[in-house]
Amino acid sequence: MKIISLCPSNTELCTYLGIEDHLIAIDDYSDWPASLQHLPKVGPDLSINIDLVESLRPDLVLASLSVPGMEKNIEALKKRRIPHIIFNPQSLEDIAQDLLTLGEAVHVQEMASIQAAKFRSTIQGYKTVADSIATIPSLYWEWWPNPLFSPGGVNWLTEISRLAGGYNLFEEVDMASIQVPSEEVRMKNPDHICLAWVGVPLHKVNAEVIKKRKGWSEMQAVQANRIHIMEEPLFCRPSPRLLEGLSKLARTLHPEAYLHIL
Repeated sequence: MKIISLCPSNTELCTYLGIEDHLIAIDDYSDWPASLQHLPKVGPDLSINIDLVESLRPDLVLASLSVPGMEKNIEALKKRRIPHIIFNPQSLEDIAQDLLTLGEAVHVQEMASIQAAKFRSTIQGYKTVADSIATIPSLYWEWWPNPLFSPGGVNWLTEISRLAGGYNLFEEVDMASIQVPSEEVRMKNPDHICLAWVGVPLHKVNAEVIKKRKGWSEMQAVQANRIHIMEEPLFCRPSPRLLEGLSKLARTLHPEAYLHIL
């Protein structure tokens, strides 16, 4: 089966199911695993070259709604009648279901069941530890620095935060992504600041920007130097690689508590 992936998380799903050899093309941002980087690139996720996708004659295209703006890709696939699956995960359980959906579509149901069960089991292990932690610090997650964007409660990062023994500063907001006023973050005074700027290379994420914002130097996270630069691929892509991000966050917040599962 010839498959094209239109976003990094879908490429990663293929890798976890062991079907990456079916991929004939990927989007520009699919940078993992390295073994797939020789494949043709069909453009960035928000500007996919649908003409190129169609010319490659795929049996299946893996589309996504995980980033606002991807709707136009799906409309183009429908218009040209190109076979496709649409993923739109918002939670960790959604990711497990995506593994099963893809596994059924490409006839690797057994592998999909194994990977989904492994994913769920690991999550449960973290939950058991998290439930035993008495002091739960607040985390301000920043997806974009200007204007400020942060995940709301309808997002896997809220779950990741809880599983690592913390909580998302904006978990009570019933949205996946929200624009937040700088003053509100300052008033909430988070214990930790986690920078995961979407689409920005790690070496360009500058923590000094945080310290220069009006009033932010007074926040406890800044004064205690609890500003963490987090790898965007490990926190912002809805695939099982999120568990690598969870491991890093748990080590950061409560290293001793999670020692036996890290």
